[in-house]
Amino acid sequence: MVFTGGDPLKRPDLFPLLEKSVSLGLRTTVTPSATPLLTSEAIQKFKDHGVARMAISMDGADSQSHDGFRRVEGSFDRTISALRHAQEIGLQTQVNTTVTRHNMGRPDEIAKVVEGCGAKLWSVFFLVATGRASASQDLTAEEYEEVFGFLYNLSKTMPFDIKTTEAQHYRRYVAQQRKAEGLGSDSARQAPPEVIQRQAGINDGKGIVFVSHTGEIYPSGFLPLAAGNIRRDSLTHVYRNSPLFRTLRDADNLQGKCGEWEFRNLCGGSRSRSYALTGDFLAEEPRCVYVPRASGRVRRTTTTARPPVAAMVPLVQLQAIPAMTPQL
Repeated sequence: MVFTGGDPLKRPDLFPLLEKSVSLGLRTTVTPSATPLLTSEAIQKFKDHGVARMAISMDGADSQSHDGFRRVEGSFDRTISALRHAQEIGLQTQVNTTVTRHNMGRPDEIAKVVEGCGAKLWSVFFLVATGRASASQDLTAEEYEEVFGFLYNLSKTMPFDIKTTEAQHYRRYVAQQRKAEGLGSDSARQAPPEVIQRQAGINDGKGIVFVSHTGEIYPSGFLPLAAGNIRRDSLTHVYRNSPLFRTLRDADNLQGKCGEWEFRNLCGGSRSRSYALTGDFLAEEPRCVYVPRASGRVRRTTTTARPPVAAMVPLVQLQAIPAMTPQL
């Protein structure tokens, strides 16, 4: 369970909600913004209420680059202070970084800061361009591959895990590199990247469900197609039975090379990016250079190693912004 925002700390009932989530046995994460509300006392309360991890954004390796991107002076210093305090009190942390044209040339510097703050996970988010301004910051498909190469090599040496968000084709890149290096899943030379394994096949509506502050149920926080509302619908029923969610979970519905290639059940492309750039959430991933090795759809394979995705417990993300926000 992930409590995100906006800034969850603006919500007066955040801590009772966190406590309830933990009491239900859910592994609970909170993603506060680096504002004056993120005090050492608030971070201590996260730990006291059983939060498993605090995630916070860092989009540059110094105040000039981070604050410039966020357009909030002092944001970088508050971010570093929060991460270090969490480390001191034993609360696990995660750093979220949005890769854009402004910082793609300095990922190694950001990685060093992440390491220095003792974060357990670096979550690298690849932009889903939804407007002219954000489109100008997006990378090309070739630049995606460059960043993938850096992340893959970094994953071999850094003490923290690395995962990508809205770059499902990084899984394809990892699979290709491991095959080229002769590293099978049973290799003693290097254990398989655990985060990649956990993410295998997960995509919008397929292991993920997002609930907005107004109760709308989405396949993810980046695919703006609502399938219901928790005020009137069962979250479990929507996730398992909604036509939208069921369509997203069936790889046979994917179009273009995403539906043809041998990695489609591992990857599947970003459904959010496809929708943002083409208007079709089943279209092929627009930022992928890979060309399938054979034409025609790959026959679907089944396995008993994993339960059906609809039966899996999805990652639930709750957009916990102020309760006084007008409700639909």
